[in-house]
Amino acid sequence: MNQLVDGEWRTDAYETTNADGAFERGTTTFRNWVAGSDVPAHVDAEPDERFQPEAGRYHLYVSYACPWAHRTLLARSLLGLEDAIGVSVVDPWRGEDGWQFSPEKDGCTPDRLHGSDYLRELYVDADPDATCRVTVPVLWDTKEGTIVNNESREILRMLSTAFAELGNGASLLPAPDDEATVADVDDAISDIYEPINNGVYRAGFATSQDAYDEAIDDLFEALDRWNDHLADQRYLVGDSLTEADICMFTTLVRFDQVYHTHFMCNRKFVHQYDHLWPYLRDLYQTPGVAETVNMSHIKEHYYTTHPDVTPSGIVARGPDLDFDDAHDREELDGTAPTPTAGD
Repeated sequence: MNQLVDGEWRTDAYETTNADGAFERGTTTFRNWVAGSDVPAHVDAEPDERFQPEAGRYHLYVSYACPWAHRTLLARSLLGLEDAIGVSVVDPWRGEDGWQFSPEKDGCTPDRLHGSDYLRELYVDADPDATCRVTVPVLWDTKEGTIVNNESREILRMLSTAFAELGNGASLLPAPDDEATVADVDDAISDIYEPINNGVYRAGFATSQDAYDEAIDDLFEALDRWNDHLADQRYLVGDSLTEADICMFTTLVRFDQVYHTHFMCNRKFVHQYDHLWPYLRDLYQTPGVAETVNMSHIKEHYYTTHPDVTPSGIVARGPDLDFDDAHDREELDGTAPTPTAGD
C-alpha cells in the first residue's frame, strides 16, 4: 500500500494484512486536540492551547466515499457548523498517487486552501519528514498552518465539544437529564468499531479463509445483537441521537450497496433486519443527514479503487433501496439533535 516515508511518496511501503491473512488497519498520526475539547478517558492526550476554536479558522478535508470522513461531515451538518468550518472534497477514485483533488468532477472541490493536486501535499506541509498513511478526514488549522488531527473519532468529539458554541446549539452527546452518560457513548463506539466499522474491511481485505470467516462471524454476531438492542430503543445510547449513532450509520448506509457485495459480507442485507433497517431510515431522514450521503461517490470509490478485490472496476448496480420510506420509529422514546430556540 501507498504512504509517505520521510516525506517521500512510496507505492510499496506497507502490507495491509499480516502473516495469517488478517487485515490490520494502520494508526493515524496527527492526534492533537482543539482547546476546550472533552477528551475521552481512553485517550492519553490533553487539549492544546495553540488550537483555539474560532469560526473560519479550521478546514475539513473529506471524501464522501469514506465512512470515517463521513462521520465528520455528519457532525458538522447536525451541529450547524457549516459556516464555522470549511470543507474540501477529494475525488472518490484513489489511484497510486493517493487521494487527489478533481474539481471538475461532480461533487468534488479544489483544495480550497492551498490549491494542492494531492492530499499528501498537506501532510508534507504539516511535517516535511512525515512517515504515515495519507487519510481522510483531516482537520487543518489555517492559523498554525498544520494538521490538527486525522483520526475521525477524535475529530467527531472535538466538533461535539470544543466547537459547540459556534454551532446551532444541538448536541451529539447525552443531555444532563439523560440516564446515559458520555462514557456509555464511548463504550458503544468502541463496541461497534472492531466487529462492524472495521469488520467489513477485515472481511473484504482478508487473504485467508480463516481470517475472512472470523471477520464475518464477528460482524454478523454484532449486527444481530444491535438489531435486538434496537427493538425497543430508538437510538443506540440513551434517549437521543449521539456520536455512537453517527458511527453506526456510516457503515450501515454503505452496507447493502457496497460491503455486502464488494467485501463479501453477504450473509444478510441490512434491509432484511427487522430493526436495523428502520433505524437506518430513521437516521437518514433526520434533518441534516441525507445531504451528506453521496452514494455515487461511495460506489465509485469502493468498486474502482480496490483492484485486488474487484480488478474489473465494474460498479455493481443495486439494490434499489428507499431510504425515505416510513420507519415508524418515532413511536419509540428518543429525540434527534435539535437546534436551540432562536437558531
